[in-house]
Amino acid sequence: MKELIEIQNELTAPKSQYNKFGKYSYRSAEDILEALKPLLKKNNCTLKLTDRIEMIGERYYIVATTTLKNSAGETEEATAYAREDNSGPNGMQVAQLSGSTSSYARKYALNGLFCIDDNKDPDATNTHGKETTELKETTELDDILAEIRSAKNENELKTAWNKHKDKDKHYNNKIKAVVNEMGDKLGLTKK
Repeated sequence: MKELIEIQNELTAPKSQYNKFGKYSYRSAEDILEALKPLLKKNNCTLKLTDRIEMIGERYYIVATTTLKNSAGETEEATAYAREDNSGPNGMQVAQLSGSTSSYARKYALNGLFCIDDNKDPDATNTHGKETTELKETTELDDILAEIRSAKNENELKTAWNKHKDKDKHYNNKIKAVVNEMGDKLGLTKK
């Protein structure tokens, strides 16, 4: 889709938010959307954001999907997963916590579709006082499960399983469970 290439090339989403506690600037999903609006209009495209809740293993995730549609009806989409923090609401109401998690997933779905690099963004690297190893493992498992869930056919599912099956025991068979779930969704025999 040529419009996506144009938008990716022209998009500049500033980090207009500031975290006083962590002393860093970051961009929110709202900042990205604000920067996108004129480019969507210029390229005669629409953008749709949707959320759904999905259970992976024993945890619920908010799954955000960003869909770009051009005037010819062609679409491109990206999906991102986020889950609520294990430590509890930290003073937030449950609805606020869910909304925050949705915003986070949407931000990363937008990042994926529009090639926004957050590697140097403290929002992507700040441990907020948590153990680095725990965060790396959580991120690794999330990435693995997202890769498996993005499989569109048997070949892609087998490739993802073969790539990650050696880590399945470490993650208490969660990887295999998602492979089996995807096999069911794709109409395949369980692996």
